Amino acid sequence: EEDDDEDGIGEWERAYVDDRSWEELQEDESGLLRPIDNSAIYHAQYRRRLRAGTRIQKGLIRYLYIVIDFSRAAAEMDFRPSRMAIMAKHVEAFIREFFDQNPLSQIGLVSIKNGVAHTLTDLGGSPETHIKALMGKLEALGDSSLQNALELVHEHLNQVPSYGHREVLILYSALCTCDPGDIMETIQKCKKSKLRCSVIGLSAEMFICKHLCQETGGLYSVAVDEVHLKDLLLEHAPPPPAIAEFAIANLIKMGFPQRAAEGSMAICSCHKEVKIGAGYMCPRCKARVCDLPTECTICGLTLVSSPHLARSYHHLFPIAPFDEVPALSDNRRKLGKSCFGCQQSLIGAGNKPGPCVTCRKCKHYFCLDCDIYIHESLHNCPGCESIH
Repeated sequence: EEDDDEDGIGEWERAYVDDRSWEELQEDESGLLRPIDNSAIYHAQYRRRLRAGTRIQKGLIRYLYIVIDFSRAAAEMDFRPSRMAIMAKHVEAFIREFFDQNPLSQIGLVSIKNGVAHTLTDLGGSPETHIKALMGKLEALGDSSLQNALELVHEHLNQVPSYGHREVLILYSALCTCDPGDIMETIQKCKKSKLRCSVIGLSAEMFICKHLCQETGGLYSVAVDEVHLKDLLLEHAPPPPAIAEFAIANLIKMGFPQRAAEGSMAICSCHKEVKIGAGYMCPRCKARVCDLPTECTICGLTLVSSPHLARSYHHLFPIAPFDEVPALSDNRRKLGKSCFGCQQSLIGAGNKPGPCVTCRKCKHYFCLDCDIYIHESLHNCPGCESIH
């Protein structure tokens, strides 16, 4: 009895109360309890999104600043072990996914603590550099200031080329913002500069965050748990629809640098340090840089590699959605027993055909998981090896 709380719940029971795992159960036809299968619901939502976005032009070159709220609200433990730890964990995964889907784009990191916005990293294309800087600054202090963060990000993004898509993603923990001036003027300044600001809240919904997203064309959402936070973050990895002003054709001057020789020694222009062997040489000014893609700090030339361009084509020519196969169609009666992609059985419980899709060109059948993987990661059909 001494271990019980005032509400009559003991410590060992509270773990199950907070988990609420009973909400994930449903009763099947035989009366047994089984976990709820959300895969079909998720797949239907995904396919609706895929069909809706096939004819929308997307930008290839994105300049994204991730603003992370490390005020005292980030130390709250409603996300275990803390909001700060969970944000850092999923931002790391997001950075890797972002560069996998946007090899020509660049990311910068900004933190908010003690009412001041700090630049953790400048815009760059090296995921390891951003992750290392983020993990070295994990501390929650003081109040949060949304205006200071927007002013700092606006100052950085206002200098990027006009063909780049300027974006801001804010992970906000606090329930208020302590600003030195009129934040409405700052929001209008961001809107005028075509900054697309999106906010993911970790507490309750805030009017100022919602107003910011509405004015700049971004997305506002509030995470209810860790899994929801991860899903909301990964929704920002694919490029958003291009703004009409930036959707016109542009000729962009780029350089394709050669990798430095194994034993060569030179001063890195981005870190101002002597490095041996590692890095690339700018074809215009012969300066040494560490990672690609980036902009040469000496002559300003955009430096990329040919694989970066090749991996970006799927945003220009997206793969067409696969066709769903009805369970009672004649084709399903002739269907093989395994998915062409993962070789898993397509026969469900009770020896009934499970849900699947088919490629319009090669007519191979795929399970729902392979359908999502092909469109989000592979970007071409493994059956006909072609981008539709």
